Amino acid sequence: MTIDPRAHLRLARPSRDLAAAERFYVDGLGLHVLHRATGGGPGEHDLLMLGWPDASWHLELVAGHDLAAPPSPTDEDLLVLYLAGPVDDALVGRLTEAGGTRVSQGPYWNRWGVTVADPDGYRLVLSTRSWSNSAD
Repeated sequence: MTIDPRAHLRLARPSRDLAAAERFYVDGLGLHVLHRATGGGPGEHDLLMLGWPDASWHLELVAGHDLAAPPSPTDEDLLVLYLAGPVDDALVGRLTEAGGTRVSQGPYWNRWGVTVADPDGYRLVLSTRSWSNSAD
């Protein structure tokens, strides 16, 4: 069996504060709330799924008292968006107003974009570069 390269991708991670994360990713970045659930039973978590409606990926954030692992981002936990053009200062402003913190990500990413840490400390890189998985 081969996997269809159009298969949907889910990026999942824990969050300390789903409301703060929602402000950052929705009000700041412009993602949509695709799904929300409140955990009510043993082993269940509060859940927030964010993305763009027609994208082939979404970001899933979970929170609650019974998380197996609390958020523990490192400097190398990056979510990179390749914008193929300049990073809009207004976008960076919205992200910081929505709870993000602009950070240095080192010479490479500082040259090719802007990095903003979300309220949990995970890093979002807005890259001026483009990317394609095709062999062209």
